[in-house]
Amino acid sequence: MQETYSIPLSALIKEFGLKTICLPDDAEHIMISNTEVNRPGLALAGFFEMFEHSRIQIIGKAEYRYLEERDEARRNAKIDDLFRQRPVAVILTTDLVPFARMCEQAEQCGVPLLLTHETTSPFMAALIAFLNVQLAPRITRHGVLVEVYGEGLLLLGDSGVGKSETAIELVKRGHRLIADDAVEIKRVSAKTLVGEAPEIIRHYVELRGIGIVDVRRIFGMGAVKNSERIDLVINLEPWVQGKMYDRLGLDSQTMEILGVGVPSITIPVKPGRNLAIILEIAAMNNRQKKMGYNTAEEFNRKLMGQMGLEP
Repeated sequence: MQETYSIPLSALIKEFGLKTICLPDDAEHIMISNTEVNRPGLALAGFFEMFEHSRIQIIGKAEYRYLEERDEARRNAKIDDLFRQRPVAVILTTDLVPFARMCEQAEQCGVPLLLTHETTSPFMAALIAFLNVQLAPRITRHGVLVEVYGEGLLLLGDSGVGKSETAIELVKRGHRLIADDAVEIKRVSAKTLVGEAPEIIRHYVELRGIGIVDVRRIFGMGAVKNSERIDLVINLEPWVQGKMYDRLGLDSQTMEILGVGVPSITIPVKPGRNLAIILEIAAMNNRQKKMGYNTAEEFNRKLMGQMGLEP
């Protein structure tokens, strides 16, 4: 069974600068656990069969105008019906002035009633994006996450293979560290994974023989980043003599993390190999592939063409 996550309502209030009209309990104790939000048009029309109280309800100009055009008795009845469902929160957009009945029912039913000056569609988009990140399914993997030329590289491998040392070398070359040793990975959409460091070890790197290093203080704020999309998984493994490694790059590999397939490559490690430069090339090559150009396939076409064969 997939674990569910929640955040306090206070996090939303702080993030979006929401104005509190009615708050029946401490916002720290009101938990949001559903990434979906709803505009209660059908509910105001009297259809509650598919109503989910765990969704935040957004009242924009359309819903407000619908209520405004009803006579007072019918308007109050519709507001009563909505708040009696006890949604986790109701937010009015565009600085709409709440009806007096809304305030009364919010108090009586214990429903938080909030207000934002943002217009409805942009606010809903930002709110859904925020909830998708905060409530995303997640796992923690042993590895290192760095940003190289705008690409998020997740370095995996056995302990002692050189992940942290390579990350420090990349930071010295102007790239950024996101996480060392433990990477918290979140699935923020059906195709996107985002990684970050646990709060307690954020911006720290462990180097054997030296100890814990604060990358932010040594290299400056430009050397670190709180989170980054994972674009490429790089498996570092000790070089095995006689083992066949991919030399052309024609074989595309992926690693599945939280149900999302991420491009993956394996890089053998041995003394004398400059891993930082290799990872820079890997990042640029991966970016080039995403832009539609695959060097390995182009080389194969030229080679097969020279031999008079179809690629």
